[in-house]
Amino acid sequence: MAEGGFFQKLIDGLTKTRDNFVKNMDYVFRGFTNIDEDFYEELEEILIMGDIGVRTTETILDDLRAKVKQNHIKEPADCKQFLIDSIKEQMDIGEAAYKFEEQTSVVLVVGVNGVGKTTTIGKLAAKLRNQDRKVVIAGADTFRAAAGDQLKEWANRSSVDMIGGQEGSDPAAVVYDAIAAAKARKADVLLIDTAGRLHNKSNLMAELEKINRIVNKEFPEAYRETLIVLDGTTGQNALAQAKEFADVTDLSGIVLTKLDGTAKGGIAIAIQSELGIPVKYIGVGEKVEDLEKFDPDQFVNALFYTDEHK
Repeated sequence: MAEGGFFQKLIDGLTKTRDNFVKNMDYVFRGFTNIDEDFYEELEEILIMGDIGVRTTETILDDLRAKVKQNHIKEPADCKQFLIDSIKEQMDIGEAAYKFEEQTSVVLVVGVNGVGKTTTIGKLAAKLRNQDRKVVIAGADTFRAAAGDQLKEWANRSSVDMIGGQEGSDPAAVVYDAIAAAKARKADVLLIDTAGRLHNKSNLMAELEKINRIVNKEFPEAYRETLIVLDGTTGQNALAQAKEFADVTDLSGIVLTKLDGTAKGGIAIAIQSELGIPVKYIGVGEKVEDLEKFDPDQFVNALFYTDEHK
């Protein structure tokens, strides 16, 4: 898919965030005549209101203060590009982010129900399939009645194999069977769907530990990736969910869904900066091609997109 197509969707999807957040920020850059404490306080309030979060906002503003001093900037309007650069720096995802795509890997996908987890797995399977990777999906969310059916539909649509368990069956047993199938079929990537929510945190921890133990024992040579799917429309709640899951399993990446039409797009910046876990994919719609690798520059450019860019 053309880069421009997704970028345009991102621009359109972030319209509400831009209207809420960037317009207020532009008002500060234009409305203030001096770079003083009032100017920084006003910026701080807007960043926090934009779902960027307190800690991340402090980091960004500390960086901005340093750049203003270093470059002897006197005009508030001249700060804007430095602020954009500071935000981009908070979101750098590093070189090895997509290693799992090139290696024989097991990708555990976690997240609460309703965030688009099953759909994300389907889209990811299709993307990998388009890169000529052989994919097997394990339907280890055996708690939610419709999860297996939904996943099967995606597997068929993406032309990938799926190993699923009956509702109520042992998720660890499903994973065991899926590993055997992935090895027998010489699959490149095994994607594992997990239960979105168990009764409490210790149940969830036990469940994920059991799955991880089986993968380590049965498929020790596989490259490991654990992605958490978060709903971009939930703002700070998404950050709280990520923290919960980070307590019970080693997260290596974030998939941020439903960024089309949310006023809380700033959460992408907060999550990455606060947790030190990179956003690896973002979703801006229902179609397979609406899930794309996350590009911080592209995201921030879309966020700050103005009419003068046209």
